[in-house]
Amino acid sequence: MTRLFKTFAAGAAIAASLAAVPAFALDDSQKKEMGAFIREYLIQNPEVMIEVQNALEAKQQAQRTDQSTKAVAANKDEIFSSPNDIVLGNPKGDVTVVEFFDYNCGYCKRAMSDMDDILEKDKNIRFVLKEFPILGPDSLAAHKVADAVRILAPEKYPEFHRELLVGQEHASEATAISVATELGVDEARIRKTMTEKPNDDIVRQAYQLANAIGITGTPTYVVGDEAVFGAVGLQQIEEKVGNVRSCGKASC
Repeated sequence: MTRLFKTFAAGAAIAASLAAVPAFALDDSQKKEMGAFIREYLIQNPEVMIEVQNALEAKQQAQRTDQSTKAVAANKDEIFSSPNDIVLGNPKGDVTVVEFFDYNCGYCKRAMSDMDDILEKDKNIRFVLKEFPILGPDSLAAHKVADAVRILAPEKYPEFHRELLVGQEHASEATAISVATELGVDEARIRKTMTEKPNDDIVRQAYQLANAIGITGTPTYVVGDEAVFGAVGLQQIEEKVGNVRSCGKASC
């Protein structure tokens, strides 16, 4: 939704609220007069529409944060300690950052540098990669290969992850297998593992968690007790980590 459209929506909301008078209380002439008044008021005070829209966005964000915080509290083990996820950084770090990602997510590709920077600067961070294929069949297929790599060669997964995420224009089963074999993982074993140990349940769990938290896109991070939606940049992630250390919550 564009800002302009949102502004018109705000105007409509104001008009609706001002006109929220029982129909039987106004005759046709009064209704016309009320409509003209609302129109004139909004024309003379257009900043009110922006104020209303900002208030609406703040309210919606607060509701989203409340939903995500409750969901994180209810699903801590699945989010932070799933045996199906790869952990980077310090496995015993004092703060965990979880990233839901898709191998075909352009924002995830650009956010790779944020992960690199925080792991380089902060040696007490535990960083969890949670595979969340939501961008079509090729993404789902690439993540199936990734899960087989995790099972067969977990020590090679970090490099595989990097190469597939930022080294390829488009991730698919073919490109994922190509990356894995270049790293020395046998293709036959990958395909055998994909057949014998499909990642369907893992993906299903990721979808369920995302639905509970309110995740609709990637990347999404979970830090402490909060979900952080979007490629917000290193500074905001570091601020959340610092808050967790100082007060035990992502927002002090």
